[in-house]
Amino acid sequence: MGELREGRWAVMSEHGCEASSLDYEQAARLVRKLAGDKVSGLCVITDEAASRLLQNQKLAGGNSSTSPSRPRRQKQIAKN
Repeated sequence: MGELREGRWAVMSEHGCEASSLDYEQAARLVRKLAGDKVSGLCVITDEAASRLLQNQKLAGGNSSTSPSRPRRQKQIAKN
């Protein structure tokens, strides 16, 4: 239960990494907000897993986003 409170969670979408270094509650809140904005492919994973996905994506030749017009966030969200 303790690791759910640690800032080690990331939110991924079809556009890439939406945010990282969140506690699980913040990540779940962001998923609900993005789902309300009709963003697809949402999941909560560890920062470590997100880092690996982004690294593999770079090795594979870049962004696999289906919507290049939407800017990627990849920023930390301040904890409240």
